[in-house]
Amino acid sequence: MSKLQCVPANTITGKDLDYLSDMFQWNFIALKKTANDIELIKDQKIVDLFSDASTLFEDNLNNVLDIIDNPGGDSDE
Repeated sequence: MSKLQCVPANTITGKDLDYLSDMFQWNFIALKKTANDIELIKDQKIVDLFSDASTLFEDNLNNVLDIIDNPGGDSDE
């Protein structure tokens, strides 16, 4: 029988880091595109939509950074 290796909860594996890196890049590119295009749009409803999308993408970026900074989450819970 093979031994099952346990990964500590506060560890990020290489596969996890690859996924987080991809997620960060997707959201970063989307944030750049929406933030740059806002200046070119004249319709206020679309400007508001792009602004909301930019906020969402920025929040996603911060969530990824939080996961990398604290991979196991709060251990006090």
